[in-house]
Amino acid sequence: MIPRVLTVAGSDSGGGAGVQADLKTMLALGVHGMSVITAVTAQNSLGVQGAWELPVEAVRAQYRSVVDDIGVQAVKTGMLASAELVEAVAELIAGTDAPAVVDPVGVSKHGDSLLAASALDSVRTALLPAATVATPNLDEVRQLTGVGVESEDDLRRAAAAVLAYGPRWVLIKGGHLAGDAVDLLTDGSAEHWLRAPRHDNRHTHGTGCTLASAIASGLAKGLPVPEAAHAAKEYVTGAIAAGFALGAGIGPVDHGWRTRAQDGRA
Repeated sequence: MIPRVLTVAGSDSGGGAGVQADLKTMLALGVHGMSVITAVTAQNSLGVQGAWELPVEAVRAQYRSVVDDIGVQAVKTGMLASAELVEAVAELIAGTDAPAVVDPVGVSKHGDSLLAASALDSVRTALLPAATVATPNLDEVRQLTGVGVESEDDLRRAAAAVLAYGPRWVLIKGGHLAGDAVDLLTDGSAEHWLRAPRHDNRHTHGTGCTLASAIASGLAKGLPVPEAAHAAKEYVTGAIAAGFALGAGIGPVDHGWRTRAQDGRA
């Protein structure tokens, strides 16, 4: 049976991030993607014009509908918006026998807040302990732990600060640093440095969602965490290189870059 991955995240009406990016990634990587919508955003290449979270009971019902009938081999979480949603989703994934990739989304690519300040404690105490892999970027590391990252040398300190909240693995995304795009994956003992050349392309909307969904797809196929992360890094690097203009602002990464390359249209 085809591996099944469930994304629990917000909807991006522009199609570049959120549930839309997650499902495109899952399709590209050969797994069956399913979704639980936590919030609806009015969003385009210029930013987020509005956001409306769904009731907790609607999120629970979507989750149970999918998991109890279809089943999942991995779960990925993204925008959860409020403390109530964070706590409900943390409870749901903790009770599901499948690895969970937690992308602790705090702000959009354009700097718009996607998580209430009151929800930060719930992320720390409920969501991160339920994670198989947590994938914060540097802004989210600072938001959650207070640790600032200015160079590669700071990535270990950032990882230790996030691991203290209980995820089995953490992938600190160093894409905002200068130089090559360097991420650190660690469980507190083993270290895996994921490096890729930095592409001169401003169209990177959806990068974090795409990476987390790619990791979840690898885990659903039975890959160990390090192998899933390496494969995800390769996929998202290609998607960033092929990112394209859309609208008047920051365009999305290209989730179908491999297909276009095979068809000779890259």
